[in-house]
Amino acid sequence: MHYMTLSFTHKNTDLEIRERLSFSSEIRLLDILKRLHSHESINEVIILSTCNRVEIITSVKELKESLKFIFGQLEAVSTVQRSTLEELVNIYEDENAIHHLFLVASSLDSLVIGETQIVGQLKDAYKISFENGHCGQKLSRAMHHAFRCAAHIRTKTQISKNPVSVSSVAVSKAEELMGSLKGVKALVVGAGEMSELAAKHLLTHGACLVLINRTEANAHALKAKLEGEVLVESYESLKRYINKVPLIFSATGSSTPIINEEMIEYQSFDRYFFDIAVPRDIDLKNKDNLSVYAVDDLEEIVSRNIASREEQAQKAYAIVSELTSEFFKWLQTLSVDPLIKEIRARARECALAEVGKAAKKGYIPKESEEAVVRVVHQVFNAFLHRPTVNLKNVAKKPESDTIVQAIQYFFDIYEDEEKHLNEYSCEYQMENHA
Repeated sequence: MHYMTLSFTHKNTDLEIRERLSFSSEIRLLDILKRLHSHESINEVIILSTCNRVEIITSVKELKESLKFIFGQLEAVSTVQRSTLEELVNIYEDENAIHHLFLVASSLDSLVIGETQIVGQLKDAYKISFENGHCGQKLSRAMHHAFRCAAHIRTKTQISKNPVSVSSVAVSKAEELMGSLKGVKALVVGAGEMSELAAKHLLTHGACLVLINRTEANAHALKAKLEGEVLVESYESLKRYINKVPLIFSATGSSTPIINEEMIEYQSFDRYFFDIAVPRDIDLKNKDNLSVYAVDDLEEIVSRNIASREEQAQKAYAIVSELTSEFFKWLQTLSVDPLIKEIRARARECALAEVGKAAKKGYIPKESEEAVVRVVHQVFNAFLHRPTVNLKNVAKKPESDTIVQAIQYFFDIYEDEEKHLNEYSCEYQMENHA
């Protein structure tokens, strides 16, 4: 068995081809999963498809034939020539495939290092493959350890601590200024990418959102993408809202300012305006209770945060390498046959030792010792027959790993087995059978 991953990302594939390779539609995703899994050499397959990457994650019997088939299917569904796909793709095999998976899960291969969305996207990709029968024991093992690697890196480093986009920095700055954004009403002007990011971060921090855009339909389209308390108002109500709410985030495509001094009315509460547009949307001077932050004010924070993340990333890379090595060492402990052999060997040692003690104390005649050993050993074999059959039957199922490790722990067969048991559990199955 081999692990193999084909990777098309923002690093090696332009947006147009990534769009043609995209499997964001569940129907399209299930179709390609079924196509790939139909090949006799492909044991299991998971596909991660985001705006920045398409990862074909597989467990295969034979590398060359599997690769040939995968390229053929990708060419068929994307209409991108196979030769082009072969030129663009990064292919990872066995230990390199697991190392790459851990990097992806830990956001070390992301466009923005340290972003937290990728692990959720990877869990969704695993879930849909598992639920539809395209993923079993081999990839489940890899995925569960990838999720744990990501969690370990978040715990041991500060790679995800500081925001690294102007929109996220603006929201973080607003939270710093106000103490908390929970229940605070905020206005987002615009419906483009920067506005969407600001809106998502505001909702994540518990703010109540008002959206205003010159084309109201676009504001409603943005609202449909968001989860939380969102109100869409007309562009004509802009002046009323900038004098009503404490937080303004503006990111329109206007070539001239849309908020100026003439629109401002005195208010007794503090207001914070974040102009995250280029060219600027807000033409205001700071006042006693009104502060304006422009892109230049925020980009310095972004630069500091990126430098901090890069420093933390070096620690994270070392963790990924260490956990990749540990994963393959762990796999070597899970073989059923050596476990059965070890248990039977221990049973035989126990029989010999106890019969020897009994003969020494005169409980059995010395000349009968060998016969008694055979009888006791047959008893152990009979006793262990059903557990042996059951263990062999469960060997290729996802739950076998936990069963094997439990047996190892109870019989004290390997060192640190309690540690392994605490580290490894079938996360998806536990969530769905609790």
